[in-house]
Amino acid sequence: MPKSKRQRVTTLTKTPGRTTRASKVALVNEIRSNIDKYDHVWLFSVGDMRNEGLKEVRQQWRGTGRFFLGKTRVTAKALGTDPETEYAEGLAELGKRLHGQLGLFLTSHPVDETLEWFQTWHKQEYARQGATATMDVSLPEGPLLTPWDENNSGDPFPHSMDPQLRQLGLDTKLVRGVPSLANAHVLCRKGEKLSSEKCRILKLLAIQMADFRINLGSRWTKDSGFVQGAELEDGNVSGDDMDED
Repeated sequence: MPKSKRQRVTTLTKTPGRTTRASKVALVNEIRSNIDKYDHVWLFSVGDMRNEGLKEVRQQWRGTGRFFLGKTRVTAKALGTDPETEYAEGLAELGKRLHGQLGLFLTSHPVDETLEWFQTWHKQEYARQGATATMDVSLPEGPLLTPWDENNSGDPFPHSMDPQLRQLGLDTKLVRGVPSLANAHVLCRKGEKLSSEKCRILKLLAIQMADFRINLGSRWTKDSGFVQGAELEDGNVSGDDMDED
């Protein structure tokens, strides 16, 4: 027998969305106040996006720079996208280029030193599904060891890991309480796309194949206006990344 409509519960309250008009206005004002504060506004993209890596970079530049990542339409509006709407002369050239997952970095640090810092700073991370393997990984016959290296000098996995290793596709068995491979196993080849299972095995073996870094592109400078820089590709930004410091 169908349920009576009278038994349905009707919710009279609504949860507002994460982005409101007030929050957009606040973000525009925050960006513009930082444009007034700092000398340079850089476009940047992120390679192999990681929240922890971005937080680390923000921490190192805390007090000397600000990062804004996400809500590109609102951010572009803060800059302006044409001579009539740009906040300062030349900023529209950045606004027009701000799309996808590009962000803004504002600082008064010297240009050459800023470029050098970002070109040399990077952080190794574990690969995610769909990433490209950066090297060959072959596991020899015998006890499975971690961290993995070509000399097979790591420590053996505990016996409790054997079911998980087999579930991930490794042909292991317990030998004297140690998960061991009956035959040598090629886990991945350089250049191949990594599956979810292979990424999990690589993490268990402490093999990092992702490289988190921030790439700087064009910039705007108070004294000289827009300065053309490197063309940037969109990075991958997860939904829980912060839009500002």
